Amino acid sequence: MGDVAVGARSGHDGEEHRGNPAEANGSDSDGAMTTGNDATAGDDGMPGDGRGAGAGESAPPPGKPRSFWKELPILIVIALVLALLIKTFLVQAFSIPSASMENTLQVGDRVLVDKLTPWFGSKPERGEVVVFHDPDNWLEGEPAPNPNAVQKVLSWIGLMPSANEKDLIKRVIGVGGDTIECKNSGPLLVNGKALNEPYVYPGNTPCSLDDQGGQFKVKVPKGFIWVMGDHRQNSRDSRYNQNDRNHGFVPVDKVVGRAIVKAWPIGRWGTLPVPDTFDQPGLNNQQASSAASLTVAPEGIAVAAVAPVVVWRRRRADRLRSDVLSKATSGRR
Repeated sequence: MGDVAVGARSGHDGEEHRGNPAEANGSDSDGAMTTGNDATAGDDGMPGDGRGAGAGESAPPPGKPRSFWKELPILIVIALVLALLIKTFLVQAFSIPSASMENTLQVGDRVLVDKLTPWFGSKPERGEVVVFHDPDNWLEGEPAPNPNAVQKVLSWIGLMPSANEKDLIKRVIGVGGDTIECKNSGPLLVNGKALNEPYVYPGNTPCSLDDQGGQFKVKVPKGFIWVMGDHRQNSRDSRYNQNDRNHGFVPVDKVVGRAIVKAWPIGRWGTLPVPDTFDQPGLNNQQASSAASLTVAPEGIAVAAVAPVVVWRRRRADRLRSDVLSKATSGRR
């Protein structure tokens, strides 16, 4: 019942010659200039040591640009490091293995979780779908994942959802100071205001008619949140964990971040906004707006960050070759 919750344009290895090379006295009539380790013709028509007439010093040979395929491993390492940093501090992907958030989230969905805004003091708000670490054995009895070596590596760098962390995903119903109440089949009351909940699974009632936790009235302590699944009759959430050490409340410091995008499968792509029912007057006056959420995957950010590195390295190589050719040409005049 619980949820656990780049490319670069290839260059060529040959040198590109721009303009007409300066002709040396006694050189061949076609004025061809060779580069790399080839000798250049001296003023006496004999192979020389690279010294131009009257130059007084040798011009260094132009450097050959590094092959794209030699640079590729470096770029891959940079991308992986960036993906790891993004996973740790910005955005992380999570998988949905159970039905407790249907139909908002279905089994097999992949969601992207914003981990950035909590670093700037943002706290969970009512109506948000959040991922949080298991506060006190909520996942006890759930089958343990058994990822293979490849999945472990991809999970570590953020390219696959983590398989080892005990995380859950639910909707925030109440925050510190709120009073939440369920009577009979509902509606669910927050600070005395009835919630219109179109996200609740079709056929479910907002409140469950059982004596294990479906009927309740609680006040959320400061620093905690109260969470419930959208599939109300199939979710082991705050209601059914009131006997744990936190009495069913989730400490805010256990929250990983807010789920902001359904990223996979493509046919179910979409954002996860806060429903309008949580904006009704008298309900949200305690809440402050959080910072804007990120909506891109770690891999996309990593690729976007690597691209400028590729461009910079290519431009730098072009400038070095141009400077060397310019010195060599100047020395022969």
